[in-house]
Amino acid sequence: MAKAYWVSFYRSIKDPDAVAAYAKLAGPALQAAGARFLARGVPQHTYEAGLKERMVVVEFPSVAAAVACHDGAAYQAALKVFNHAAERDFRIIEGLE
Repeated sequence: MAKAYWVSFYRSIKDPDAVAAYAKLAGPALQAAGARFLARGVPQHTYEAGLKERMVVVEFPSVAAAVACHDGAAYQAALKVFNHAAERDFRIIEGLE
């Protein structure tokens, strides 16, 4: 079964405090679902249409595990705290292996 990856690109952050509060809830929710953070922070370099804003890459055992985490109660509680504190592009993609 191929692994899956959550990839979030923050286009802009309106409320940094809310994003920090969200991260405190989201991190444990993801880890409890078997996730592993691979990268997070502000990119060192950006090219083409890339924005120099926060991004996060998280690995899950499978797409099903990633979707179940997203739709689960713990992550949904984190999203309520997030409450549109930032504009972001969020995707779940299946790995090649």
